[in-house]
Amino acid sequence: MVKLNKIYTRTGDDGSAGLVDGSRVSKASARMAAIGEVDEANSALGVAIAALEPGPLAADLRLVQNELFDLGADLATPGEVEGALRIVADQVERLEKRIDVLNAELNPLTSFILPGGSMAAAQLHLARGIVRRAERAAVALAAIDTVNAQALAYLNRLSDHLFVAARWTAAQEGGDVLWQPGATRTS
Repeated sequence: MVKLNKIYTRTGDDGSAGLVDGSRVSKASARMAAIGEVDEANSALGVAIAALEPGPLAADLRLVQNELFDLGADLATPGEVEGALRIVADQVERLEKRIDVLNAELNPLTSFILPGGSMAAAQLHLARGIVRRAERAAVALAAIDTVNAQALAYLNRLSDHLFVAARWTAAQEGGDVLWQPGATRTS
């Protein structure tokens, strides 16, 4: 499917990038910003996975990394292209099911939580924040060009999934770090 013999092509030296349909856009375009944010989210997720113990959560998040490549391909394919790789409702629903499974093991939230705890929980929170940024970039793109609605839903659900995954990870290691409103105020 993908074969890269040469990493540099020099075609982007002018500040443009090629899309799946063969068109070229500025690397500063809203489309490339969204693709770049998804790429960064995937990298942050890789760091979070490296901090996790091997097991079902790490394996599930590896599937998510693959789906983020699908999402990048989706965003890199403007318009209607026959056979284009698109995020589909089943992928969003899979995330929802994983959220429900992890959340069933957690106590209800009684406070906002701080992104921290263990290294793994903190890395999952960081990945969640970067996914939220990717979602904002995709929404900004959707305001000016067509974007697959399932791609937007996927990013929204993924940030929820990473929040619950961070909480689940923290619960295995002592629990959430709770926000204490005004804790440092002296008056």
